[in-house]
Amino acid sequence: MNAFPARLACVVALAVAAHSAGGQEPTRSWPTHPIRLVVPFPAGSLVDVLGRSIGDNLQATLKQPVIIDNRAGASTLLGAKVVAAAPPDGYTLLVPTVTTMSLAPQLVTKPGIDPARELTPIARLGATNFFLSVVPGFPARTMKQWIAEVKRHPGKYSYASSGTGSPHHIFMELLKKQLGLAIVHIPYKGSSSSMVDLLSEKVDMAFLDGTLAIPNVKAGKLFAVGTSMARRSVLLPSVPPIADAVPGFDWSGWIGFAGPANLPAPIVALLSDEIRRMQATPAYAELLNKAAMEPTEPLSPAEMNEFVKTEYRRWGPAIQASGATVD
Repeated sequence: MNAFPARLACVVALAVAAHSAGGQEPTRSWPTHPIRLVVPFPAGSLVDVLGRSIGDNLQATLKQPVIIDNRAGASTLLGAKVVAAAPPDGYTLLVPTVTTMSLAPQLVTKPGIDPARELTPIARLGATNFFLSVVPGFPARTMKQWIAEVKRHPGKYSYASSGTGSPHHIFMELLKKQLGLAIVHIPYKGSSSSMVDLLSEKVDMAFLDGTLAIPNVKAGKLFAVGTSMARRSVLLPSVPPIADAVPGFDWSGWIGFAGPANLPAPIVALLSDEIRRMQATPAYAELLNKAAMEPTEPLSPAEMNEFVKTEYRRWGPAIQASGATVD
């Protein structure tokens, strides 16, 4: 922590040179005024909570206000467009998710943005494991039992999702395709309404993130038969991975940190280093736990860039298999 001010001074000097070399107006230091952190989700959402915590930490270190700007809409692409259109000076940043970088650009008919080209990936903040959850009356308690039951009764059971093209939808469609299953999709506008019908057993099952699955599983209101990631969750370790019964099934959500394209490398490095420092603290581990997120290995900006490209390629066939599109 004590070395950070000195490192910041060096970065500022390099940033000035980078700006000058790019033909932009040089600045004497960075940052010299408030930073806007765009969160493409509503206030109070999981991504918003995580974004505000990151913002608070950066504000304390950089000695400038970090102002949260909630820009929900267009499958998170509204906020992404705001950042993509901003000057690449480090004063407008983004908290993107797998939806922003991998799903929405391939789902939305006219996305109006190419995140891979118009944004600069900086870091990965954490991952979201999804739990395949069934109502208490469902006659299965393991993944193998679940597969056998659904196969015995094609078209009998239904599953809820938070909307067409959501990870909840795509995960189930991938399972259906891989195993040759027939389960009726009931899409909802968001998780709140889908949870009401799931808990009242109007639908039989759903993929749920930890914030929704864990309290209901612990309370006995739902039962989790498997996780979407090919490893046990640190949050609910008693639930085995779906991959134990369905080889190769390994999917998760994730939250990242990014800026506009052509963000100066010294600023990218500074932000990456500061986020990496935060991720090594017990406070950050506690934050992820409260947000029901899985810890992930820190990635350098170059590694994050490759990770985003790989994820985009992975999700393409999955989206096609689901048949989902968003107007």
